[in-house]
Amino acid sequence: MRTTHLAVGSTFILSLIASLTLSGCSAHSAERGAVPAGSPPPEVASILDSVRADRMESDLEALVGFGTRHTLSETDSNTHGIGAARRYIRDQFRAIADASGRTGDDAIRVEMDRHQIAEDGRRIFRDVEVVNPMLIIPGSMPEARDRLYYVIAHYDSRASDPNDAQSDAPGANDDGSGVVLTMELARVFVEHRFDATVIFMPVAGEEQGLYGARAHAKKARENGLDVRGVLSNDMVGDPTDPFGPVHDRRVRVFSEGIPNGSSAEDAASIRRMGAENDSPSRQLARYIAMTAAWHDLQVQPWLIARPDRFLRGGDHTGFNEAGYAAVRFCDVAEDYDRQHQDVRYEDGRRFGDEIEFVDYGYLADVTRVNAAALAHLANAPSAPANTRIIAAELSNDTTIRWDASPEPDVVGYEILIRDTTAQNWRVLEDAGDVTEATVAYSKDNWFFGVRAYDEDGYRGLVAYPKAARE
Repeated sequence: MRTTHLAVGSTFILSLIASLTLSGCSAHSAERGAVPAGSPPPEVASILDSVRADRMESDLEALVGFGTRHTLSETDSNTHGIGAARRYIRDQFRAIADASGRTGDDAIRVEMDRHQIAEDGRRIFRDVEVVNPMLIIPGSMPEARDRLYYVIAHYDSRASDPNDAQSDAPGANDDGSGVVLTMELARVFVEHRFDATVIFMPVAGEEQGLYGARAHAKKARENGLDVRGVLSNDMVGDPTDPFGPVHDRRVRVFSEGIPNGSSAEDAASIRRMGAENDSPSRQLARYIAMTAAWHDLQVQPWLIARPDRFLRGGDHTGFNEAGYAAVRFCDVAEDYDRQHQDVRYEDGRRFGDEIEFVDYGYLADVTRVNAAALAHLANAPSAPANTRIIAAELSNDTTIRWDASPEPDVVGYEILIRDTTAQNWRVLEDAGDVTEATVAYSKDNWFFGVRAYDEDGYRGLVAYPKAARE
């Protein structure tokens, strides 16, 4: 692609060959989501290579061995129930933190995030304490340290009766798979330093109504925490399909469109801009697809433009409700004989979420998808603020302005462009170290975004512009 660049003050004008059309891009490049030229930062490859399936297998055997992890199961035993499970996770986190050798402001923290939940007359049949173990890796850059990125999964399980706190409920895939993914990422990530803060948090109470994640997200919003992205993994270890095929090269990523709780004014602005497909959560999902493609990972995300599946929910929902960008990873197909079922044989059919149905190779590959996205997010600059399309006069080109990202290692910005019916960004253009660019595409016909990049090549989340006069 030939481009002509003309610098005019702080404005960077990008003139593209008039004959170039985005519809000419291949379907493959569209799926890859405007991957940057060149290789990704090498540190991420080291993180990906460190993921080990055998450690996840050991963790999952331990979790399943507790019999049930029902939110209202016993808490005093060290061998049975949810109390044993959360202490196991806590102890593993403590061992990870101790082995890191990090001290002072750089120290890895392990906390137990506790919430009192009152009987609700439905699935909380008595008052209960919901506890979320957390491992926190503080960011090393002062300008980025307050930015928080989470990986979460629910460690509680259930049998056929949601209020049965006694029967065995192995919860191997739902959601032991997501929990051991979270624990493995904690082991790998403590070996590295990141600009922003990373938090690994298995949560409880999901099967009773998303209580653990909701309570934490609500508290985070009340305390003004700057949560920029949440990766929720819920059933990510079984690539099989009840109809026969094996989907071991894809994982679904669900994301909301119009942000939960949007005001009437915000919703009206979204409609005017045609931005129903450009929420922060949807940008996060595209980012996951971009980083997986850039690293050419074995498993690639399948972006699903819905908040979640029909008749089911996940812990990303609580963060969406609190106004945060959050997505859900999930197996491509679901076998409902292996979900929310008592372990049994019935009429020649086998029921129960048992450990033998988990594919550790696939689980490790999904872990690497999370790892790639998280490493880039935590080291990349933040999305440019106050990003806007200038709609002051009629024109056949488009001028975009933004505020500079605050991180000191930012060296430039990229303009991303896509057809209004495209899922992913199709074309990217390097604008350089400026805060304004004009591109030879009509704002009436294309969607645009802006992202910052730093001296190490990390790209940040895309900021979707609003319309403004100046």
